[in-house]
Amino acid sequence: MDPDLTPEQHEIRRTLRTLLAKRCGPDDVKAAVRTAPGYEPALWRQLAKELGLPGLAVPEAYGGVGCGPAELALACEETGRALLPSPLLATAALAAPLLLALGTEPQKHAYLPPLARGELTATLAVPGPALPLALGLTGDNADGSWAGGGRAGGIQARQADSTWRLYGEAAQVLDAHRADLLLVPAHTGGFTRGRVRLFLVRGDAAGLRRTRHTTLDETRVQGTVQLRQVEGELVDGSLAEPLVAIGRTAATTLAAEAVGAAAHVLERTVAYVKEREQFGRPVGSFQAVKHRLADRYVQVRAARSAAYYAAWDPDAGGLALAQALEALRGAAAEAIQLHGGIGFTWEHEAHLYFKRAAADELLFGPVPLLRSRAAERAGLFRPGAHERAAVR
Repeated sequence: MDPDLTPEQHEIRRTLRTLLAKRCGPDDVKAAVRTAPGYEPALWRQLAKELGLPGLAVPEAYGGVGCGPAELALACEETGRALLPSPLLATAALAAPLLLALGTEPQKHAYLPPLARGELTATLAVPGPALPLALGLTGDNADGSWAGGGRAGGIQARQADSTWRLYGEAAQVLDAHRADLLLVPAHTGGFTRGRVRLFLVRGDAAGLRRTRHTTLDETRVQGTVQLRQVEGELVDGSLAEPLVAIGRTAATTLAAEAVGAAAHVLERTVAYVKEREQFGRPVGSFQAVKHRLADRYVQVRAARSAAYYAAWDPDAGGLALAQALEALRGAAAEAIQLHGGIGFTWEHEAHLYFKRAAADELLFGPVPLLRSRAAERAGLFRPGAHERAAVR
C-alpha cells in the first residue's frame, strides 16, 4: 500500500526528517538518554513549538493541531528513523487520547492545552508487562486483571471526605520518572479484581515516589511509580473499552515508528555493503548478500503497507504492530551481521536499533500473542471459521 499523502502530510515528513537529521544523530541519541530527563528538552520544545508534535492528534478546541492518528503515525515514522528519545509516545499516543476520551470538560481544558504545547508531559501508569493486555492487544482487558490483583497487588484507591487517596506500586511504566502528569488505573472496590477506575496524579504530588530503571533500550525510558496515600483526581467512566480503542491507534503509531527504524537501519546497511570490500569486490555484490537484503526490503515494505493501512483502519493496528516489530528485529539483526566485526560492538549504532526491536517486543508484544489476538478478533478461532474462509 503506497498512500497518496496530502501536502500537509508531506510537509510533516519533510520537516521532521530534515530537523532530526541535524539534531538527532546516533551520538546525539546516546548523549541525550544519559541525561537526567532521558531526552533533550531543548529539542522537545522545538518540536512542540514549531511542529506542534505532541498536539498533532489533539483537537483545536483543546489547543492541539487538530490532525488525526494518521498524521501522528506519519510523524512517528520519522522519529522512529532517528530513534528520537522523547515523551512523545507516552504523552501523545497513550495519555492524551485517554484523557480526551474519559476526562470531563474542565479536566480536558486544564490539561490538554499544556500537553499539546509540550509544556507538560504525561504517561499511563500501567505496569509494563501488563500494558499490551491493558490496551487489548494481547487479550481481553475487561476483567481488569492487568491492573493487579486487588489486595494482592496493583494500586488501591480509597475515598475519604470527598478526597481520593491512592496507595500501591506500578513498575516498568513508560516515562515514569519524568512525567508531569500520571494517569493511574486503580482498584476502588477494596477486594480482588474490584472495579478499576482512572485517576489523575500530578508529578509533584505529596507521597509520590518515582525511580528510573536501567533498561535494555535506553531510548525508551521506564521506571517504577510508588504511591503512598497520594491524592488523585477521579476521571469517571468505564475504562476497558476506551483503553482498547486507544490501544488500536497506539499500535498503529508504534508500528509506524518501528517501520521507520527498520527502513533506516536497512538503508544504512545497504549503503555499507556497497562500500565494504572483501576478496577485491564490494560485499554487496555477492549474491547471498543481495538475497538477504532483498528479503528484508520486501519485509520492511510489507510492514510499512500494513502500518499505513492501520492508520486508515485502526482495527488492523495489532497485526500491523506484529509485522513491524518482526521487520525491525530482522533488519537490525541483518545490520549487525553485515557490518562485520564493527557491527558486533556495543558502540555501533546498529545495536541501538536491535535493542529497540527487542525491548519493544517485550513491552508491547510478543509478536505471536499480537497475531493470536488479531486472529481472535477477526473470528478465525470460531467454530467453522476455517470452512467459511475456504469457501470464500
